[in-house]
Amino acid sequence: MTSSPSIPPAASQAAHEPVPSVRLIAIGDEILSGRRQDKHFSTLIDLLQARGMRLKAAEFISDDEDDIVACLRRSFATGDLVFCCGGIGATPDDRTRQAAARALGVGLALHPEAARLIGERCAEMAAKGQGSADMSTPENQQRLQMGVFPVGADIIPNSYNRIPGFFIRNHSFMPGFPVMAHPMMAWTLDTRYARWHHQEARVEHSFLVFGLPESRITPALESLEQRWPGIRAFSLPNVGDSGGHPHIELGVKGEPGAAAEALAWLRTEVQSLGGSLNPPI
Repeated sequence: MTSSPSIPPAASQAAHEPVPSVRLIAIGDEILSGRRQDKHFSTLIDLLQARGMRLKAAEFISDDEDDIVACLRRSFATGDLVFCCGGIGATPDDRTRQAAARALGVGLALHPEAARLIGERCAEMAAKGQGSADMSTPENQQRLQMGVFPVGADIIPNSYNRIPGFFIRNHSFMPGFPVMAHPMMAWTLDTRYARWHHQEARVEHSFLVFGLPESRITPALESLEQRWPGIRAFSLPNVGDSGGHPHIELGVKGEPGAAAEALAWLRTEVQSLGGSLNPPI
């Protein structure tokens, strides 16, 4: 008997449930050494923003199994929604599946649905003259290792080549390949976490300020956060690279109504302190 992904209840059951934090864990020595450039961080931000959600944190770790175990033990102890990319293949440097099982204190087992999907993939390749559809061959037995997941895991469908990732304890494990991982991220957000889409009314506004030192505007930023609890102010100085004028990008983020009020107040404060909203001529 095979099983299919276990999907949470409908959105109405979580209408008043706080939106959990979302985090990314990217696993792989090749990222830390610079042999590969991470592509998951910016994509996950875009996918979340399109659904009214946001990324809380990201972590990049090595392929060392003990490092992965320690990271996942901390992560599983949270209630966060976590996307883990990398290390779920079946070569010696792929240790994420084993580390996840160790972190949870459970065993590993071949997931029946994963076995079926891997078998289908092997049959497709055999029909193209690549390999064999006989799952008893050493090569296909090795491929089946990619469906060995921590006990209790569900699959994450892989639209690229059928070989699935796995989901357990609000952690989604997927390959490091962006062409596979990014559709799997989108599927997870739309299938498992749709109840949290657009639950938070949140905006971010900013404007540029010229001729004003950051030290002079800082007290106003502190006052803003006291006047509008829940609104966060930010200041991003720019020294004028590439021939531009030095300036500060000032902004606010939070609930739309309060953010609009805080932004208007901040603009007035900037001008009263001698700042200009236009670059020098």
